[in-house]
Amino acid sequence: MSLNCGIVGLPNVGKSTLFQAITSAPAEAANYPFCTIEPNVGIVEVPDSRLKKITEYIKPQKTIPTIVEFVDIAGLVRGASKGEGLGNKFLGNIRQVGAIVHVVRCFDDDNIVHVEGSIDPARDIDTIETELAYADYETVLTRIDKNQKHLKSQDKKAAEKAKAQQPLLEKLSDVLGAGKAARTLGFDEEELEIVKDLHLITLKKQVYCCNVDEDSINSENEYVKQVKEIAKGNGSEVVVISAQMEAEISKLDSAEEKAEFLSDLGLEESGLDKLIRTGYNLLNLKTYFTAGEKEVRAWTFKEGYTAPQAAGVIHTDFERGFIKAEVYHCEDLFKFKTEQAIKENGKLKIEGKEYIVKDGDVCHFRFNV
Repeated sequence: MSLNCGIVGLPNVGKSTLFQAITSAPAEAANYPFCTIEPNVGIVEVPDSRLKKITEYIKPQKTIPTIVEFVDIAGLVRGASKGEGLGNKFLGNIRQVGAIVHVVRCFDDDNIVHVEGSIDPARDIDTIETELAYADYETVLTRIDKNQKHLKSQDKKAAEKAKAQQPLLEKLSDVLGAGKAARTLGFDEEELEIVKDLHLITLKKQVYCCNVDEDSINSENEYVKQVKEIAKGNGSEVVVISAQMEAEISKLDSAEEKAEFLSDLGLEESGLDKLIRTGYNLLNLKTYFTAGEKEVRAWTFKEGYTAPQAAGVIHTDFERGFIKAEVYHCEDLFKFKTEQAIKENGKLKIEGKEYIVKDGDVCHFRFNV
């Protein structure tokens, strides 16, 4: 289960500053290209108001949120797919993540050098996405060469697999060779399964993260408008954030101070919280809860998981010895206030192995091993 989002973009667009704010952990940030060589990895809590609300009705000794991982990958430059900068290494790092947070510089500041010499979000996005497409293009061409041999193989299974892949590889070759993302082909689930082992970067879901100055947080500047127009054309999401401001917020000591800071800016939540949740959703991750006196805890599962699979997130023994699940939805707890009232109103269900767990379910698993 992929639990990580890779933060990518050109050098000096604010990736490392954003990473510092997300994780409240130091990542080298400097005004020159390639200050990030090895990818920094940070594990962050996923903001979920439901978790806190559950504890208002079930008083636990401790509360444990679910998490998602962010990876700060060094800046790509034009020619990265051909090894420019430290391109090959960076591209390899991107292949390992589940989704992409593409940071785009949407602010003017003469003190921060832009690698291309000017601010142009459309050009910057095209640079990154073209390089990623060309990197995938090389991967596909290599696979096409191998596939030609498999098509003639005496191994029937290998030949059938190659035959299924061939038309998809040809489609990918045409699109990627033109510098376009593989995701624009709109492959269905069956087709995605066939090409899954290619680990194509441009098949990953992505969100554009517009890094703006503080003055543009509540008003959309022209740069952000450009990015939103591009996103509309390729089905990507957009989150607007001020990495510098979020870095300052992350240094505040208490939740109350952070809330007051945001309130003074006319904001209900930080851009970081929105970005973290967006990344979590991009990975097709959902949350269920376990709740009792010892702890109330959020657990991450993949959309579509059955009850045994969801139980296996806690421990493999739970999945192996699954008997049943006692399930109600957290919204029922918020409505009826107690688990006893939930039972009395017929909202507590006993579910078996075929039950598909829903986001927001509160589960108690019975198992025997």
